[in-house]
Amino acid sequence: MTSQVSSPAEQADGAVVGEQRKPAGTKDVRRLDRVIIRFAGDSGDGMQLTGDRFTSETASFGNDLSTLPNFPAEIRAPAGTLPGVSSFQLHFADHDILTPGDAPNVLVAMNPAALKANVGDLPRGAEIIVNTDEFTKRAMQKVGYATSPLEDGSLDGYSLHPVPLTTLTVEALKDFDLTRKEAERSKNMFALGLLSWMYHRPTEGTERFLRSKFAKKPDIAEANIAAFRAGWNFGETTEDFAVSYEVAPAAQAFPVGTYRNISGNLALSYGLIAASRQADLPLFLGSYPITPASDILHELSKHKNFGVRTFQAEDEIAGIGAALGAAFGGSLAVTTTSGPGVALKSETIGLAVSLELPLLIVDIQRGGPSTGLPTKTEQADLLQAMYGRNGEAPVPVVAPRTPADCFDAALEAARIALTYRTPVFLLSDGYLANGSEPWRIPEPDELPDLQVQFAQGPNHTLEDGSEAFWPYKRDPRTLARPWAVPGTPGLEHRIGGIEKQDGTGNISYDPANHDFMVRIRQAKVDGIDVPDLTVDDQDGARTLVLGWGSTYGPITAAVRRIRKEGGRIAQAHLRHLNPFPRNLDAVLKAYDKVVVPEMNLGQLATLIRAKYLVDARPYNQVNGMPFKAEQLAHALKEAIDD
Repeated sequence: MTSQVSSPAEQADGAVVGEQRKPAGTKDVRRLDRVIIRFAGDSGDGMQLTGDRFTSETASFGNDLSTLPNFPAEIRAPAGTLPGVSSFQLHFADHDILTPGDAPNVLVAMNPAALKANVGDLPRGAEIIVNTDEFTKRAMQKVGYATSPLEDGSLDGYSLHPVPLTTLTVEALKDFDLTRKEAERSKNMFALGLLSWMYHRPTEGTERFLRSKFAKKPDIAEANIAAFRAGWNFGETTEDFAVSYEVAPAAQAFPVGTYRNISGNLALSYGLIAASRQADLPLFLGSYPITPASDILHELSKHKNFGVRTFQAEDEIAGIGAALGAAFGGSLAVTTTSGPGVALKSETIGLAVSLELPLLIVDIQRGGPSTGLPTKTEQADLLQAMYGRNGEAPVPVVAPRTPADCFDAALEAARIALTYRTPVFLLSDGYLANGSEPWRIPEPDELPDLQVQFAQGPNHTLEDGSEAFWPYKRDPRTLARPWAVPGTPGLEHRIGGIEKQDGTGNISYDPANHDFMVRIRQAKVDGIDVPDLTVDDQDGARTLVLGWGSTYGPITAAVRRIRKEGGRIAQAHLRHLNPFPRNLDAVLKAYDKVVVPEMNLGQLATLIRAKYLVDARPYNQVNGMPFKAEQLAHALKEAIDD
């Protein structure tokens, strides 16, 4: 979905304000500035699809939004159990927002497990819509309810809407030639229709989507549409929902342009394609499927028309080996993985450092160690990206800060790899990969020029006056070696992992040469041209909060809250983690206190303390979920007052 919006404005990520009422037939319409909705149910209840569709319609309506899909770690946990609960949270507003929200205003719970797993996150007064058909004695006992929470008074602090979603869906589809089990599968569409009525979401896009998704099964498509419409009509006619809500488009939240809703992995995929087009190089992806990186492989495989070649290898080592071979052959080469896969790829990453070839290593971080938490988010691969190879093997590291920013980060990683002939780490994470937000589609002339010149002939004059090709003769500005495509006449040269002689590229065991090559490779990375760090500095602030990656949204929302309450705090966010921006030392030393929130046990804080001898204070969380803005605001207030 795309939409046009107008001039920018910045507003606080605050609470719901300024309700207005007006009649709409027999029901009131209440105006809100923002809403947080969470859909929750069994992993087979279609909660991710329901959330995706509500998000798409919200994006087409023009709201700013941020999403947080939350998947079970097991492929198919036992039905009705807490480990099997899948949820999708959407925060949408009429102003600029930064996070999926701390606490839902509305919970749609498809069964007792979904209610129990999520009710603790709700503020008092929140609306709860429950599917009463699933609240059987056995289902409730399975998750530890001795009595029905719908009847024992435990939900008295909330606005409870008991709805027999399954029964109503089956009744709505009685004229279709479906079994009861088939009809019950459409209850998520009934719930989507009800929520679409409650919040005045467009419906045409969902109906088009369903007809497209089930094009080969038109009866199923029409059944889902009928369930969707029945949910809408139920909201319109039932007395239990006396009020519907409007959240106006965020008409002043963005610069002028054409927007679409985009997830981090999709934005990253598009960024890689754009980079290959701007470099005029074929794009090669060598990958092995792994959560949460697999979507990039799936997406890139659809774009052969852009010169994209995807290779699903038998394992992680084969995936990066093929990618490095493609880089040697003159392609923009990429390998995608998550933390466990990076460990397997480490030797080949070291080989890429030695060969000095451009290669993008995309690490969509997840909870570890080992298999860890495949569907949960973490930022714990920073030190692995920095140092997780044998020998001195420096690799630049780039990290996007939002789902949409993954597009620009991919272009930046490609720029560094191609300019400096080096592998580059692109560190995203599960929160960015699966989350989504509006993205302004850039104009072609806004994209960077990434064209490269391959070596075409001899580049060195020997003592006897003859000309030769030296594969390790460096550009004096970038220290990059020439990129010689195999098959170019006269450019034959040695390749392999054993140390090279400076200039000639011949095998060398000379101690002095090894010392020189180690230092020159480090100097090349240290000399990469990265922009200075920008600081959102509030006059009089003596505390700086420094972040990287996906903590940007929660940190920025927390900073806004502190400033709104009269506190003074400065904020800076790192995209380039190796090398650091050249002005980082001066920035850090301009403040009395530096706080570094991370979803790990303090990896960036460790690097900052070691390099700059600054007392960087870590604030850490490793529970598989992103920070909450309120939680961070509280911690930052304590740091300011300390």
